[in-house]
Amino acid sequence: MKTKFRQLGRRVWRVLLQIIAALFLTTVAWVLIYRWLAPPATWLMLDRRAHAPIGRGYYGIREDDRRISYNFKTLDEVSPQVPLALVAAEDQRFLQHRGFDVKAIQQAAKRNFEGGKQLVGGSTISQQVAKNVFLWSGRSYVRKAAEAYFTILIETLWSKRRIMEMYLSVAEMGDCTFGVEAAAQRYFHKSAAKLTASEAALLAGVLPNPLRFRASNPGPVARAKQRRVQRNMRRLGGISYVRALLEE
Repeated sequence: MKTKFRQLGRRVWRVLLQIIAALFLTTVAWVLIYRWLAPPATWLMLDRRAHAPIGRGYYGIREDDRRISYNFKTLDEVSPQVPLALVAAEDQRFLQHRGFDVKAIQQAAKRNFEGGKQLVGGSTISQQVAKNVFLWSGRSYVRKAAEAYFTILIETLWSKRRIMEMYLSVAEMGDCTFGVEAAAQRYFHKSAAKLTASEAALLAGVLPNPLRFRASNPGPVARAKQRRVQRNMRRLGGISYVRALLEE
């Protein structure tokens, strides 16, 4: 009887290892494909296509026409002000860390522990790309673990340049509006290649909640965020920072 249980245990263990190996190889292949090809869609795009977001204070919700606006762009196809503004707004140590900004995580944890009115996170651009491109909507420990796993993969298999291209192309920038090209067309009626520093800063400033902060008709809070982003853009060194990113 004990021998049979041992044999069964070995078989279960072998099957489990095979499943883990298959999942690992599948995810690595998935990430490698996106190193060169643009994602056809993301889980959030599909969710937005099917359901209008519900929340107090949301603006620009398309109740009837739920078609997704999404146009993948490389760094060479957008204004250099765009990646500069995104780093200034979201992750100023983007070129220094390897996916996780320990200092930002510690600062966020301290603020949350001290009882801030609103919980803040320490997610890097790499973590947001992992979440936006590969994962489903929602919050759970399983999803957070998957986010960390995909963050490690993209930091290992992609360049910083590719991570930034993915971020500026798939980030939600309004209802049914994904990526800086779609946002530039919707809010400024121009290509992302022609965005000014002020316009790029406005788009980057509303990114934490693009359904609540308006880029097309910004209120005082959005304007304050825009000014903060512009100050950070100057502090980073302006376009010289983008040149360092382009060399990745």
